[in-house]
Amino acid sequence: MKKVFAFVAMMGLLFGVNQTINAQEETEAPAVEEVAQNDSLAVDSIAAAEVEEESQAIGEDKDAEENQGLHKVLKTKFIEGSAGFMSLVAIAMIFGLALCIERIIFLSLSEINSKKLLEDIQAALENGDVEGAKSICRETRGPVASICYQGMMRIDEGLDVVERSVVSYGSVQASNLEKNLSWITLFIAMSPSLGFLGTVIGMVQAFDEIQRANDISPNVVAGGMKVALITTIFGIIVALILQVFYNYILSKVEALNTDMEDSSVSLLDIIMKYNLKFKK
Repeated sequence: MKKVFAFVAMMGLLFGVNQTINAQEETEAPAVEEVAQNDSLAVDSIAAAEVEEESQAIGEDKDAEENQGLHKVLKTKFIEGSAGFMSLVAIAMIFGLALCIERIIFLSLSEINSKKLLEDIQAALENGDVEGAKSICRETRGPVASICYQGMMRIDEGLDVVERSVVSYGSVQASNLEKNLSWITLFIAMSPSLGFLGTVIGMVQAFDEIQRANDISPNVVAGGMKVALITTIFGIIVALILQVFYNYILSKVEALNTDMEDSSVSLLDIIMKYNLKFKK
């Protein structure tokens, strides 16, 4: 009987301990879950803050690049592209642009209202005023006026002499219009050639770096390749700019040559009418 009572007491004790442990576990579980949730929220907030800081930093870098200015960007690229070859390309651009501007100014000043000039000459010759016609040609600028003046200087020597004089002097004036164009074409050809030369030099530098480092990783090759590409880009850009100016100059030269030819024919007609009227 004592053994049965002891067994029952032991079972009751074990059951009570078990209930107490279960209660403690149920109490501690929400606390652990709450701590885990708080830790997760803290980690998320930290990550969000880091992402926001990175985005702000990227935005500041972009704003800094935009505010840097085009001239500063070009200056940086000029230095990165090897100052030696980039200086040669810049010199070619400066001389080429100087020649282009000189030709454009000269050709612009050579353009006149040739129709009005011929009308004034015709009006003077209809009145028999040869000296007045010569004065009109002498006081007018441009190759058309110069050709007309040469014709008027030989008006008394016959129409054939006038024609030969006009044609000969017209060739001289055409040559003056095309002056320095060969130098412009030289600089147009030199600019990309210098850029390609910088490309070759940059490739050689890249292979030298590979040989010294005994490695073909991108970091080793990047320096030489960057020099090669920048010099090529600048050389091609300079050539394109000069080519645009060169074609514009050619169009003006062609227009002036056409104007000189038309004016020469008209001048011969005017002189022929003068001879028929005053030298019968």
